[in-house]
Amino acid sequence: MTTEITTDYSRDVADGFRRNRRGRNALRHLLLIGVGFVMLYPLIWMLGASFKDGAHIFTEISPLPNPVVLENYERGWRGSGIGFGTYFLNSTIVAVLSVVGNLFACTLAGYAFARLNFKLRAFFFACMMGTLMLPHHVLMVPQYILFANLGWVNTFLPLITPKFLAVDAFFVFLMVQFLRGLPRELDEAAKIDGAGPWKTFWHIVLPLTIPALATTAIFTFIWTWNDFLTPMIYLQDPRTYTVPLGLNAFLDANGDNAWGPMFAMAVLSLGPLFGFFLAGQKYLTTGIATTGLKG
Repeated sequence: MTTEITTDYSRDVADGFRRNRRGRNALRHLLLIGVGFVMLYPLIWMLGASFKDGAHIFTEISPLPNPVVLENYERGWRGSGIGFGTYFLNSTIVAVLSVVGNLFACTLAGYAFARLNFKLRAFFFACMMGTLMLPHHVLMVPQYILFANLGWVNTFLPLITPKFLAVDAFFVFLMVQFLRGLPRELDEAAKIDGAGPWKTFWHIVLPLTIPALATTAIFTFIWTWNDFLTPMIYLQDPRTYTVPLGLNAFLDANGDNAWGPMFAMAVLSLGPLFGFFLAGQKYLTTGIATTGLKG
């Protein structure tokens, strides 16, 4: 009799724990759904605004369009004399070449600081890290004077060329920290086999830096694609505008703003960002263990 009572009590306690666990899980999921909705609401609102008439965008709280206006996408893509496809092409050229430049230059600079021994290495590394504390606005005037003297204003060169010179100290530091985590025995084994610094970098080190390369590529693409200030300084011909400048062209200083087409093109401009991120996100969580260094 006592055993049966004990068994029933234990069963009731276990059932109570399970009910409490299910209640906590349900509450946790509801909380996460609520937070996720708050974070996604601006995107939902912008998507809904892209299908609304300009007179109803800021007068209705609901993000649901009523009626649905598909003309915004047609007007936005057609633009005012210059099709929005031109802006997409310009942004793609600048962003892709910026990614290539950062991957090339920052990886080489990071490899030199992390794996090679040369005079004044610590001094040059400190100087490079010091540039992280310089506000971008401090450098705008001297950079503009330099590029103006070179005749590069109103071209893509001021936006792309610096990327091939390892000017983004953040990504150089990222590569340095990642490369310092690789075993030195790899370099020593390659040296014993007769490989020089370049062959060691190309055949041994570079294949192991895929997570860092993916991180650099993703953030470079996102920051370059969304950059508004730098293209605004150097690009004067509307035919050379990037997507942020193209979106700004929908806003008229006289108050005649094409909000619907602007939101429609803003929605389309998010496509390359999401696509590039989804294509490379799996490498962000890839550890060294998946690159052939399992213990």
